[in-house]
Amino acid sequence: MAVEGLGRRGIDLLGDKAAAQLAARLRRDDAVVVVSAIAPCKTPAMMVDNIRMMGAVCEALSTRPVSHVVYISSDAVYADGPLPLTEASPAAPTSLHGAMHLAREQMLAATAGDTPLAILRPTLVYGAGDPHNGYGPNRFRRLANRGERIMLFGAGEERRDHVLVDDIAEIALRVLQHSSAGILNIATGTVASFRALAEQVISLAPQEVAIEPTPRNGPMPHGGYRPFDPAATTKAFPDFRYTPLAEGLAQAQRQEFG
Repeated sequence: MAVEGLGRRGIDLLGDKAAAQLAARLRRDDAVVVVSAIAPCKTPAMMVDNIRMMGAVCEALSTRPVSHVVYISSDAVYADGPLPLTEASPAAPTSLHGAMHLAREQMLAATAGDTPLAILRPTLVYGAGDPHNGYGPNRFRRLANRGERIMLFGAGEERRDHVLVDDIAEIALRVLQHSSAGILNIATGTVASFRALAEQVISLAPQEVAIEPTPRNGPMPHGGYRPFDPAATTKAFPDFRYTPLAEGLAQAQRQEFG
């Protein structure tokens, strides 16, 4: 399978000629994986830019249809219940980030027509080289390796599912190989507290660092608990196995810090 990666230097999706530039690169037998986003989306201006980016993609796909489209969305499109979350759970986002992804999903669905469209909704992502450095495994790992204390929101009691970026890549590959269509969550089905995450990260670091709780400024996101039922992944790909958290953390540690 030949793969061509297009980043901002290749095509700036906010540029005036983005749609035409992308359309000129597309062929009828191509599969397009849409990952580009300004994330996390936190402001109305970021929301507008993300919609403009997808607008350019949709215009290009309308001009030059392809054989398959895959969109990497987010679990943020879901409401907080009922639990555990599945692909049939209500899409009722409570954040700009979730609203942005849901709007982009709908834009692609309106554009795709007869073209198979797969929408993948990963939960919290971790792995080596993640540029976002968000609260959780990625930030904790880098703090611990610098010998700096890990600051928790509250006592770190929130329980969330975390998925290794390599697993997302593997599922995306399988979806491409089968020209799959529809919605698929990417979540392991296992939750862990942020306190437990910090402790596991420290156990892999070259030195001991402190874990420090901090007062919360508001309620815990999602009520502090957001589990998923991964049955759809198992049904689609029976031989696929999500990487257990401890194994994934150790892998990311080796890849990023040796």
